[in-house]
Amino acid sequence: MEKILITGSNGLLGQKLVYKLKDKLKNNLIATARGENRLVNKEGYIYESLDITNLKNVESIFEKHMPEVVINTAAMTNVDACETDKENCWKLNVNAVKNQIDTLIKLKTINKNYNPHFIHLSTDFIFDGTKGPLDEEAIPNPLSYYAESKLAAEKLVQQSNLNWAIARTVLVYGIVDNMSRSNIVLWVKQNLEQGKTINVVDDQFRTPTLAEDLADGCILIAEKKAKGIYNISGKDFYSILELAHIVADYYKLDKNLIKPSKSADIKQPAKRPPITGFIIDKAIKELGYNPHSFVEGIQLLEKQISNINP
Repeated sequence: MEKILITGSNGLLGQKLVYKLKDKLKNNLIATARGENRLVNKEGYIYESLDITNLKNVESIFEKHMPEVVINTAAMTNVDACETDKENCWKLNVNAVKNQIDTLIKLKTINKNYNPHFIHLSTDFIFDGTKGPLDEEAIPNPLSYYAESKLAAEKLVQQSNLNWAIARTVLVYGIVDNMSRSNIVLWVKQNLEQGKTINVVDDQFRTPTLAEDLADGCILIAEKKAKGIYNISGKDFYSILELAHIVADYYKLDKNLIKPSKSADIKQPAKRPPITGFIIDKAIKELGYNPHSFVEGIQLLEKQISNINP
């Protein structure tokens, strides 16, 4: 495999990609994130501190390594924070993508033999949630500032003359080193274990995605030099309430602590699309993508948690 550079390597997907690729690629893997490397295992890849909102910084790192593949996982993904801090949201989700595209095009212009593949991560939130599950042809209609920024980035990618692919995903869950944010599975498990009542919406529907599966999807796109848009998510379509019940059943926790609620009753700065979820037939057929079921995903997560806390 070719030399791959990952942005956002401290994040959930970034870490999974580094751990999956480091032995395959040896030192042909460049992990980048802002600040220091938060991964526990620091062997088998090169780490560079990179601020993708800084064009000069992007140029110097990309020029130094000349990656054949860039997987852009870095983004501001806290939907409510994006709504209240629009400037930073746009900087990280749009300008930073432009910096990477412009740099790769510039390097390509200088070196005619250089033909990089840019793989960009996007989201189901670019849709308005009036129907689902959706295929790759669905028409975006963003409801939040986060969604607007992600759609703007997609357009930049699509209009570039790079070899590009966009991997859209949904409600990613998993665990990583030095985790700063929770996810649906851990949130339900921890609250119910503590005997706390939780309000869970029954009017939002998703196809939850195991972080390992998303990483596999990105790697398949890179290996097959696939171009275009791919839906890379889980295969099971559930309401968020159903998800919470499955987690409770799996851990034999009290489902009576889960109170159904409506999105309108939960006060959040940003609007969420009610129904999304993805049809993943294209990724299955063209890439050989084969995600876990949601229950298999919980089992894998449980194995990882017990390895951390034996």
